Amino acid sequence: MKLRATLIGFTAILMWSFLALFTAASGKMPPFQLSAICFAIGSIPGILVLVLNPSRIALLKQPARVWITGIAGLFGYHFLYFTALRNAPAVEAGLIAYLWPLLIVVGSALLPGERLRWYHIVGALAGLCGTFMIVGRNGIDFDGAYAVGYGAAFLCAFTWSGYSLLTRRFDAVSTDVVTGFCLATSVLSLLCHLGLETTVWPETSFEWLAVVGLGLFPVGAAFYAWDHGVKNGDIQILGAASYAAPLLSTLILTVFGIAEPSWRIALACLLITGGAVLAAQEMFRRKPQMQPVAAEQA
Repeated sequence: MKLRATLIGFTAILMWSFLALFTAASGKMPPFQLSAICFAIGSIPGILVLVLNPSRIALLKQPARVWITGIAGLFGYHFLYFTALRNAPAVEAGLIAYLWPLLIVVGSALLPGERLRWYHIVGALAGLCGTFMIVGRNGIDFDGAYAVGYGAAFLCAFTWSGYSLLTRRFDAVSTDVVTGFCLATSVLSLLCHLGLETTVWPETSFEWLAVVGLGLFPVGAAFYAWDHGVKNGDIQILGAASYAAPLLSTLILTVFGIAEPSWRIALACLLITGGAVLAAQEMFRRKPQMQPVAAEQA
């Protein structure tokens, strides 16, 4: 059912909203080390499913293009995102990287059976404006010295939007393959960590809990839910609704005292929520199909 799949996709957006909080609570572990550990944890639910039902292992046998798309999407996105944050201010890099929901909505017009309408574009642009107010709350000052970081952020946006759109074309491929994507991303992140970073372990049990939480939800279950959602749900609505992630993330950080409340958050809430509702209006207008009533016998 398309509505159910779309709602499952929404749970991925909700889980991604806790990414900043869990990351902040995880200590000073370098990004690729954190990515390697979290994706290893994220693969555990899928591995358990395969162990309990070995017949599903056959579902992992997929064409090379499926594996290339999945690994490039998960690992490529995080590699580029971390590169952007290392080579440009977080505000500008984050804003550029978060162009991916807009690219999904616009790019969905190229998919079979999809039509791009004005309210999809307006809803996505409203979400982009709301995201700008959150990510750019301290102002934007682009500098050519950060060209590498900006370039990586742009590629980051295109990588995740491209992965999501291509995943829709693999709608017949089981979500079980996400387990393999997570394992491959963990291995590649580990190699990057060993070559580029110094190992730093969490210092407290609280930090370890945050790392486990990251692996189980934002960097784990979220990818399984997103895969199912974009394959079987309304990808245009999911693309526009993805702007809720930075909003919810900011609200969560505010609740936990890490961010300060402001009028920007209130206005961003209006823009992002309104944009998502506008883009999703077809879902709200759909009427349940009525079952034909059998003719009464005389």
